[in-house]
Amino acid sequence: MLHAARQPSALQRRPQQRSDQPRAAARAPLPCPRRTLQRHRGAAAPPAALPPHAMLPAAAALGATAAAVWQASRLARVPELAYDPGSSFAASVLSRCPTLTQYEYRPVPFLTNAHVETIAIAKLRSNPRLSFRREILLTKDGGAVAIDWEHADLAEHDLPEDAPVIILLPGLTGGSSDTYVQHAVQQARAVGVRAAVFNSRGTAQSPVLTPQFYSASFTGDTREVIDHVRASFPRARALFAAGWSLGANILVNYLGEEGAATPVQAAVSMCNPFDLSVSNAHLQRGFNKIYDWNLAASLRRIFLGHVELWRNAAPPLRPDLVPAARTIRDFDDAITIHSFGWPSVDAYYEGSSSARRIPDVAIPLLCIQAANDPIAPAAAIPYAAIRANPNVTLAVTPCGGHLGWAAGPGAPWGHPWTDGAVTEWLASVQIELLERRKGAPAAGGSDGARSVAAAAASTTSASTSTGVSAAAGGW
Repeated sequence: MLHAARQPSALQRRPQQRSDQPRAAARAPLPCPRRTLQRHRGAAAPPAALPPHAMLPAAAALGATAAAVWQASRLARVPELAYDPGSSFAASVLSRCPTLTQYEYRPVPFLTNAHVETIAIAKLRSNPRLSFRREILLTKDGGAVAIDWEHADLAEHDLPEDAPVIILLPGLTGGSSDTYVQHAVQQARAVGVRAAVFNSRGTAQSPVLTPQFYSASFTGDTREVIDHVRASFPRARALFAAGWSLGANILVNYLGEEGAATPVQAAVSMCNPFDLSVSNAHLQRGFNKIYDWNLAASLRRIFLGHVELWRNAAPPLRPDLVPAARTIRDFDDAITIHSFGWPSVDAYYEGSSSARRIPDVAIPLLCIQAANDPIAPAAAIPYAAIRANPNVTLAVTPCGGHLGWAAGPGAPWGHPWTDGAVTEWLASVQIELLERRKGAPAAGGSDGARSVAAAAASTTSASTSTGVSAAAGGW
């Protein structure tokens, strides 16, 4: 039986395409690029969301930053000034010092805490790494100190012989290698002033030839250094001095002892402990003990580096107690009071406090303190004595820690705020002394002219209506 042939379906009946004919494109045509660009133009990408685990730390960081900025702005203010209201000399000098009288001291956020600023600046401040020429000065008692001058190739070859000279006295165990000292030398050089750093016995690798270091009241070495520097540059137009911390205390003691007889024409004291009993008691509180232990460790290192000189020392010296000295008071009890003839540590602190010498200072003296200094507390500042002496001016910044002062154009890790304030004030003093030497009339009242006029030397300065700028060749 024959079956009918199977008919192809409609799909099967579709004619096949010849292989030599091009196959139609299977995908849709590409959209117009211009239309696509216009469609997406101006459409913001969705913000990237923080993962949940990062939101809390980010919020905390933002809050801490806002709090730090707020705290810094709250503390921004013009330094507090104290001086004899009847002193026309002090008032006239300050009139050329906008850094002290007009411009706010603006601390850096995150560096307003006394301890944070003190420690962070000590560790992170930039170091100019200046080169020095060392001069060893043998003292009358057989000892020696080191005077470091900025290297001749960098300073003395292009500073005239009559350039002003400033002697710098670092703090306890400090020296010419400390960053705050190096910045001060650099700043002095920038305004044409020759700087000499006085390194006390044993500090900054200075030699120790006798069983004696230095103390808060021993001014013998300071006197010899000042006289030597003055004799080394007899044509210098001016001789200044500036000290920090213990160096400031020693300097003010010296100025009080010498009175108007000192060859120094103007001086600056910074972060001065003033009352050693108050300051030492302050060091025994809370976190401040860290500074006490650290400074005592520095004293021990200096002592142990020269321990042979003390091995045969006669009583009451107790070199055997030094390795166990954990505080400055311990060291003073073992060595300092016996080296300088004090009956007790308390008697030494009372008799060595420079606050008691403020009434005897007879040259222009600027004292700069930080209200939150953890080592030289504000409670030790002799406000009454300063206001009673027409030669002395006090400026207190709202913060600054100890040797910090991270504010101004050098903040936070460059030169401290004090560098600009000090050079500005010294230049203004020079102008005032020059005007009074020329017979410029001064306002009435109890001023400091009678004390400072005799010490004035010829000066060259340039002044402006808002402040003082140093001439290229010095003040």
